[in-house]
Formats: sequence, C-alpha cells, structure tokens
Amino acid sequence: MKRVLLIILAILAITCKDVKNKETRSKETTKNAKRWSKQKAWDWYREQPWLVGANFNPSTSINQLEFWQEDTFDSETIKRELKWSADLGMNLHRVYLHNLLWKQDSVGFLDRLDTYLSLAETYNIKTMFVLLDDVWHPIPKLGKQPEPTPHVHNSGWVQAPGAEILADTTRHKELKGYIKGVTGHFANDDRVLVWDVYNEPDNVAGQPGRKELEVVDKHKYSLHLLKKIIRWVREVNPKQPLTSGIWRGNIDHWGTPDSLPAIDKYMIENSDVVSFHTYDGDMNAVRKKIKELKKYDRPLFCTEYVARGVGNTFEAVMPILKKEKIAALNWGFVAGKSNTIYPWKSWDSTFTSEPKIWHHDILRKDGTPFSQTEVDFIKEITGKSQ
Repeated sequence: MKRVLLIILAILAITCKDVKNKETRSKETTKNAKRWSKQKAWDWYREQPWLVGANFNPSTSINQLEFWQEDTFDSETIKRELKWSADLGMNLHRVYLHNLLWKQDSVGFLDRLDTYLSLAETYNIKTMFVLLDDVWHPIPKLGKQPEPTPHVHNSGWVQAPGAEILADTTRHKELKGYIKGVTGHFANDDRVLVWDVYNEPDNVAGQPGRKELEVVDKHKYSLHLLKKIIRWVREVNPKQPLTSGIWRGNIDHWGTPDSLPAIDKYMIENSDVVSFHTYDGDMNAVRKKIKELKKYDRPLFCTEYVARGVGNTFEAVMPILKKEKIAALNWGFVAGKSNTIYPWKSWDSTFTSEPKIWHHDILRKDGTPFSQTEVDFIKEITGKSQ
C-alpha cells in the first residue's frame, strides 16, 4: 500500500512539474512576443525583392464573404487572375478575410485559405492577409451576398467585425479564436509574408443610408479592439511581421506620433513594418508622407494607391515607391462585382455607363487592359517586359 502511494505521489509530482514547465514556456513565449526591433525588421526586409502587387479580390466576388464562402469560392477565376497578375510582374497580394467566415466553418475556411495560398505560390506570389476592416457596410451577414448596385463603387463591401460586435467591448473576445486560429495556422508558413491586422480602423461608412448604422464614437471602440488584436497576434508570435496602416490626417504630423490621433499613434508604434495609404493626386504629398514615415526607420509598405481621376496613377506613383524600395500595392486588379472602376463620388452621383477614366483596377474580366500603355509601363518597371 505504501509503495502504491509513493508511485501515485511520484506521478503527481511529474505531472505538476510538466504543467509548470508548460506554463513557464507559455509565459516566456508571450513575454518574447513583442514588437520587432528595427534591426530585425530591416534584416527581414533586405531579403525581399521589391514587393509589387494589388489588393486582390476575384472579379466574381462582391466582398470578402463571397470570396471565401464554400458555395462561392471560385478557384478557377482565382487561378486565372493570379496568373494575369504574375504576368505583370506582381509578387505580393493583399487579401481580405472576415471573422464571420471562421464562425461559419473554421475548418473549411482554413482549407480554402490553404488552397488560395497554394495557387498563389504556383505563380510565386506571396500574401499579406488583412484580418479586420472598418470600411463600408457596418452590418455584415453570412450567406448569399447582394448583387452589385449598378455603377456604384464597392456597393457590397462589408466591415469586419461590423458594428454589432465592435460597439460591445464585452463581445470583442468572440474574435479571439478567429485571430489566433488563422494566424496560428499560418504562423510558420512562408507563403504568408505579412499580417495586416486591421484595415483603416475608425473609418466611417460614406454611403447614404449606412452612416446611420455606424458605431457612435467609433474611434474609441476601434482603438480598444486594435489593442486586443495586436496582443492576440503577439501571443501567437508568428514568424511574419505585423502592421496596421496609417491612412488619414494631417501628413505634416505623420512623423510625430504625439501629434496623431490616439489610434494612429498606436498603429504606428506597434507595427513591425510601417504601412500607409496614399490616394493623393499631388506627388509632393506622396513624397511628404514617405519623408515623414521614414523618421521611424522601419521598412515601408504602401498598401493602397491608384485613383486615376485625381492623378494618382501607376506612372506617377510607382517610380517614387521603387526608388525608395517601398512595397507598392494598388487597390483593385480585375474589374468585376466590386465596381471599383467607378469613383467614390458614385455613392451620391449618378453614373449610367463605364467611366472614361477608371478609378481603380487594371484589367477587364477577359484579361484585356483598361490601358495597354499602363500595362506596358507596369511590366517595364517590374522588369517583366524583359
């Protein structure tokens, strides 16, 4: 009896020690999962080629949900359009996800992400996944997505997580499984290059009829959520850097974080690599943004640009970004359900036909370009024409 008791005590001691060791390792992982040093960020970035690509959404999808739901995941279109982007010399795509997809079918969602990454790898294209987004419709819904509103820019794009969860801080924890599940699954996957944790936090829906659905004092809730998302990703500690891009405000203050709104300051100070958006038609403003952001001494990613109507074109912006070796990711690729060939003003102005000057996007659904001259320029600057 005494011998049995000793054996039991020994087993308990070993078990307790094992649990304690696991807890210690977990604490050490969390402790070590902090913002990358400048040296680490630059060591990583210097190994990359000049990164060029698009915010990729297949032409048959009106939004993130239609892109990834099982019934509408269009691998044939995705494969075809990935090839077209590779033909232009693109090597990186920024791709939006959604928390509702995890809630709907986490296993199937991860499988489809893996399928996409495998297709992209075929064409030597890396991926920057975007986890959350504060832009456009505040009430996302699973299932069949609406048809595009004719001639209206991005009529079906949806926010993630949406107003219902964002405005209730007690529900933010519902996103933890999604954030950790996706980043954890691909934490050591070379096909994923960067995590963009939150697109344009505190942006407000600009379309008529949607402003009323927005969260009151949205900036407070978006900052609360941003802090949690970054903490959860840091706890996973993926091998890839994370970022959240600055997109608004007085560009004279972009290089002085204490002069920025609290959420912009937090984005800058917690990103491993600094990302930003520029739809400016004045190239002096583009250069000013770069000058200010270079003060942080970190690799720079321009994750949205091109608004042809105001003069923000490939020919104007790409040479500036290439000279500085700043990653260049324009909005849109193949014109389709998103209707982003139409300008933002189409929300409150009437268009009845295709605009003479496309706002975003490069190719038509059959692969022919909006502008052959523009495509020739892109191929030349990426080295694909050679």
